[in-house]
Amino acid sequence: MQSGRYVEAKVVQVGFVDDKGLEGALTLESSEGKKFSMRSFSGEVALHMSRFIRGDRSSLPSVYNIIEELAEHLGMHLEKVEVYMSGSALRGDMYFTGRNDILVLDGYRASDAIALALFYDAHIMVEEAMLEPSDSLYSV
Repeated sequence: MQSGRYVEAKVVQVGFVDDKGLEGALTLESSEGKKFSMRSFSGEVALHMSRFIRGDRSSLPSVYNIIEELAEHLGMHLEKVEVYMSGSALRGDMYFTGRNDILVLDGYRASDAIALALFYDAHIMVEEAMLEPSDSLYSV
């Protein structure tokens, strides 16, 4: 868990860096129009993100399915993810809430946290310092 200020962002673009679909890329945008682009994650994760954005939740990768089954068993749902820099890596904390409990899973790959947020339609919070005016970023 990081202590920086977070703002809500939406995935506005997801795709691939290469023509074989091996490396994924996405752009997050805040309501103020500030953006953050990330890449260097699995093309398979990018493919799942695209499906989840379209509302297709027909199949889950096994690791996401494990998380879904555990959350369902515990009566919890993913409320939000927080994406932040940790050294040179992007990380994500996942906040699950239930009847009387909160479970925080710290320090997971940001791409997996964002994919799960898209699957659950949860809030994606980005450390404000990571966002830049949209005219200063390259498109992915």
